[in-house]
Amino acid sequence: METEEEFRLLAKECRELFQRKLGDYGASWRLLRPSSLTDQIFIKAKRIRTLETTDVNMVGEGIRPELIGIINYSIVGLIQLEKGYSDEVDMSVEEAMGEYDKYMEEAIQLMKRKNHDYGEAWRGMRCSSYTDLILTKLNRTKQIENHEGKTDVSEGIDANYFDMLNYAMFYLIKMLENESKENNL
Repeated sequence: METEEEFRLLAKECRELFQRKLGDYGASWRLLRPSSLTDQIFIKAKRIRTLETTDVNMVGEGIRPELIGIINYSIVGLIQLEKGYSDEVDMSVEEAMGEYDKYMEEAIQLMKRKNHDYGEAWRGMRCSSYTDLILTKLNRTKQIENHEGKTDVSEGIDANYFDMLNYAMFYLIKMLENESKENNL
């Protein structure tokens, strides 16, 4: 499978979960400020790192659901950056899904551009490096948020959300490839 095909396959899975959660909760995340979303992603990335380093899983869910959470929260973060947070749920399921699709497509197009320029270097990386990069991006994002979104020479919060989404997706692709190899043995 080509990278875009793998990405889109996993994006579909992320989208389906997002839509199902919208059915359960509505767009309740509209009340979250971007900094709260950054913290949600931080919790998920820290849990992944703990699972990677200890191999002890006391909650029962593995790395995969945390990666999907990072992807979906990154998209929610992008929506919140554009729309601002609300004091009430002010977005229909249809509107939320439209925004979700818009940002996922932007992430795919960004991945394609970077893949071209970097020659798919991510395929040679270890999954633990994706986790470390996500944690680094989170710390950068927190710093930018602490400076009220202002940067001198760095990309903004939105670029960090896109990078975290793409690193999480690369991790999922690598997991998918490893599962395929194990099943073919």
